[in-house]
Amino acid sequence: MNMTAEKIVTEALGLSPQARAFVAERLIESLDADPGAELSPAWREEIQKRCREVDEGVVELRDAADVFKKAYASLG
Repeated sequence: MNMTAEKIVTEALGLSPQARAFVAERLIESLDADPGAELSPAWREEIQKRCREVDEGVVELRDAADVFKKAYASLG
C-alpha cells in the first residue's frame, strides 16, 4: 500500500463512527458502481431518508443472521 493510502486510512480512522461508516459505504459503493447507471431522484431520496433514519436512531437495526434465522424458522 502506498503512503497516500496509508495516510487516508489513518485519518479516516480518526473520524466519528458515523463518518467512518459513511466513508466505508461510499468506497464499497464505488467498487460496484456502473459509471453509466444513475440513480433516479426517487431512489436517491429514499436512500438519503433511510440513512438519515439510521443516523438519528429512528429505526431499529437488527443483526442479519438473527433476521434470516427467524425467517427460515417461520418457513418450517
